[in-house]
Formats: sequence, C-alpha cells, structure tokens
Amino acid sequence: MTQTLDKIAAGLERAFAQHGFAEPSVDTLRAAADVSLRTLYKYLPSRADMVLAALDHRHQRYLSHILDGLPPDPLAARFLLMDRVASWMQIEATHGCLFHAAVASDPTNRPLRKLLEDHKQEVAQRTADATGLAGHEVTLLLILEGLTQSWPLHGQVSVTAAKALVSVVPAGSP
Repeated sequence: MTQTLDKIAAGLERAFAQHGFAEPSVDTLRAAADVSLRTLYKYLPSRADMVLAALDHRHQRYLSHILDGLPPDPLAARFLLMDRVASWMQIEATHGCLFHAAVASDPTNRPLRKLLEDHKQEVAQRTADATGLAGHEVTLLLILEGLTQSWPLHGQVSVTAAKALVSVVPAGSP
C-alpha cells in the first residue's frame, strides 16, 4: 500500500469498527480517512473497495499484534498468543470480529466472504507455524475463534480455558 492508501485504510478501519458497516455515511468515512472526497474515491472508488481496504489493513495489524516477537519456545508462544488475542479483543474488538461483522452486513458478497476465509486461513497457518502446531491449524483456529467469541462474556476466564486447551494439543501432524 502507498502511504496515502494506508492512511485512508487506517481511518476507514477505525470508522467501520466504531460505527459498523451500514451506518457511516460517505462523508463520515471521508472524515475518518482525513482526505478529500476526490482523494478517497481516487484510491477507493466504491464503498465495497473501502470495506475491503479497511479489512486488509485490519488483517495486517492483527497478524502483527499477535505474532510479532513470539518466544521460540512453542508452549510459551502458545500462551502468549492467547494473551495477545485477549488484549486485541479488549482494545480493538470489543464488539467482536470485524471480519465476521462485515460478512454479516453483506452475506452474499463473495469477495468479502473470500477475504474472511483468507484471513482466518492465514491466521491459522501462521499461528500454527509460530507455536509448533503445524498440522493442527483447524484445532488452533477453533481455540482462537472460541476465545474471540467468549471473551466479551467471560474475559480472562476465556483466556485461561484457551491456554488449557492449547497446552494439550500435541506438536506434529494429527
């Protein structure tokens, strides 16, 4: 992404996270992106393009937040990963997963559904590789998704349960 497009996408991500996908007007999105309407449409000519750019930006930030600097010890990496997902939920996703919210707002949008699938697949693959759980991507994704869904209701209890589950997943292929 260019610097300008990255700035626009960051602003759009914040706007969609705060207001949802149906509510914000184009002027609200333009203001959040802190650019002129002409510049906004130059880089992202449709609302669908704005949503995709915002989610792509979110994807990159999420991966960086949960994966950067994990310890080399697989079990320590698993536990820290669960803590980082919880901190993301507390700070960035108090209303739940923005990807799921986007698809819920437009369930027949194929590019949006594909972006959700790609996001979850990459999260599963990269977290499995980083935690010594290659071959257990679906199991790890199930634990991560369970944590993100239960966090708003149970907070730290969810993290403790996720750590207990991830600690018993054996390394290597299932």
